[in-house]
Amino acid sequence: MITTNNKLAELSPETKQMCERPGTFSGGHRMCAGCPTGIFTKMLTRVSDDYEIVAGNATGCLEVASSIFPYSSWMIPWIHTAFENASAMMSGVEACYKSLVRQGKLRKKLKFVVMGGDGGTYDIGLQSLSGAMERGHDLTYICYDNGAYMNTGVQRSSATPMGAATTTTPVGRDSYGRKGNRKDLTKIMLAHNLGYVAQASIHDIGDLFRKMKKAIDLDGPAFINLLSPCIPGWKIDADMAVESARLGVDCNFWPLFEVEQGKFTINYRPSEVRPVSDWVFSQGRFKHLKKHPEVIAAFQAEIDKQWAWLAMEEARTK
Repeated sequence: MITTNNKLAELSPETKQMCERPGTFSGGHRMCAGCPTGIFTKMLTRVSDDYEIVAGNATGCLEVASSIFPYSSWMIPWIHTAFENASAMMSGVEACYKSLVRQGKLRKKLKFVVMGGDGGTYDIGLQSLSGAMERGHDLTYICYDNGAYMNTGVQRSSATPMGAATTTTPVGRDSYGRKGNRKDLTKIMLAHNLGYVAQASIHDIGDLFRKMKKAIDLDGPAFINLLSPCIPGWKIDADMAVESARLGVDCNFWPLFEVEQGKFTINYRPSEVRPVSDWVFSQGRFKHLKKHPEVIAAFQAEIDKQWAWLAMEEARTK
C-alpha cells in the first residue's frame, strides 16, 4: 500500500486479513498512553498462518511494559535478554531449531524475530546484531526507533536527531541540544549485503505489514528500521504519535523505502515535501531551536542530502 496526499490508500486484501486475525499480544500492557509500539507488536503476531513466531526482546520500553512479573502480554514464545545480546540469543535459538529439524525431532515451522529500541540496537546491541546478520541466521530484526534511551530517562543515543534536547544533551547557554548528525543504521545494515532491508513508519500499517511479512518470510537475515515516536521523550500529546510519525515521513526525515537483493525502491514520495521545521516545532524536545535557525538549516541540508542519495540509489539499481 502506498500513501498519497496524507491519505491512506485502500488496505490490500492481505492487510485486511491480517487485521482480522486474532492477535496474540494482549491489551492491558503498561506502555505509556498513546505509545504506538503496540501497533507493530500486534501486527507481528498476525503476520501469517503458515508459521509460528518466536520473539526475542532486548531490554527496553517494550520489554518492560509488556512483561513485568508476574504478568505478560505475550501469548507466543517470547524471550527477554539484555541490551547487548538479543541478536546473539536468537541466533542460538534459530541454530537449535535447525538442528532439531535436521534430526527429525521437530516438524513445526517457526520464524524468529528480534525487537529492540534504538539504544539497544544502534548502540549497545550493535555488535551482536552485526554478527547475526553477517552469519546469515534466518531471523528478522525490528528496531523501533524513538531517538533516545527513553526507557532509562531520555538519554541521548546515536539515533538522536540533531538539536534534540535529552537529559544528556541539555539545552543551555553553550548547548542547543544534540550536536552533529545521527547514525544511519539502515545504511550500516545495507553494508551487510542482506536480502531485505527496509525503513517503515508506525503511521502506515499497510506499508509496515507488507514489509514485516517480506522480512519474516525471507529465508535469511532481514532488518526493518521503524519510526516509532515516544510521547514523553518527544514531548508531544498522547494522541499525536501517529501524526508525528506521518509528519516525519512527509518532511523526508524518515523516507519509506526497501532494498531487496540490492535493488532500492522508494515506497512513498510526498506530493508536497514539508520543511523539517514543521516536524521539529511540533515537538517540545526541539522548541529551543527557534533561537537557532542555523541548526534548522543544517538539519534541512542533511535531510536533502540523504534524500538525494536515496533517489540516486533507486535510479542506479532499477
